[in-house]
Amino acid sequence: MRSINIFFLTLFLGMVPFTLLAQKRIMFFQTDWGNELPMDEFLAKVKADGYNGIEVWMPNSDEAKAKLKSGLEKYDLRIIFLNGTNRGLPYKEALKAYEAGLRGILAWNPVKINNHTGSDFWTEDQNLAFLEIAERFSKEAGIPIIHETHRGRFSYTLPASVSMLERFPDLKFTLDISHWMVVHERLINKNDSNLQKILPSVSHIHARVGFAEGPQINNPAAPEWENAVNTHLDIWEETIRNSKDEIFTITTEFGPPPYLPTIPFTNKPIADQWEANVYIMKAIKERFSND
Repeated sequence: MRSINIFFLTLFLGMVPFTLLAQKRIMFFQTDWGNELPMDEFLAKVKADGYNGIEVWMPNSDEAKAKLKSGLEKYDLRIIFLNGTNRGLPYKEALKAYEAGLRGILAWNPVKINNHTGSDFWTEDQNLAFLEIAERFSKEAGIPIIHETHRGRFSYTLPASVSMLERFPDLKFTLDISHWMVVHERLINKNDSNLQKILPSVSHIHARVGFAEGPQINNPAAPEWENAVNTHLDIWEETIRNSKDEIFTITTEFGPPPYLPTIPFTNKPIADQWEANVYIMKAIKERFSND
């Protein structure tokens, strides 16, 4: 009864509908990574498949920004923006560019901003400066600014992420554990002692399945990947169930080639990226279906 009341209250308030899983409110976002459809067609497909929004990088042109904004309004979808540290710039210039990127995004009032933060070539102190900038902007705007566990960034390993969390307790993560599976060359179990230190600070998930030799399995529906899929689902379920966030957000993020393997000499993908993302969204929902 409480779930039903929450649902109707949400509709009454005009909020974007969310998925109710065992009284846990979850919003699902689709990635535009690899999308080749026109924006209107892409957003229509996102809406039809039951997503609440999309996660994208800020478009470069004013025309593309206008199409994105009008499309979000047309299909009643929300947005999470990606922002990143440009590792190709000198350090001080990278800090300025990072700050400018955040300023431009905040004007859109996104649900969250997900960051590819810092560099694995920089010191912990250097990377900490990016976190401090993000935290200041987040508090001023009242919008969560979070930091993805990602190869090549400050969070490229699980121990490095634990170390930064100990220095900066306000740190909030986007958990893309597929990166750590390949970096550490094993399927990390949900009971891993270091992972348990990270999970309470996770407020967004990138739902992609990695394995010991790569950041993305070829098809999550294939039976040979059952163990890898279930290992990820176990971690995601525990994170969602124990999160203190009022609304938990998940982006399904199986990517296009070269993340998605291709047939030699053709560059044709051996599976369907969109189907993989919808499959994993349904698999997460299934974890809560019997509650």
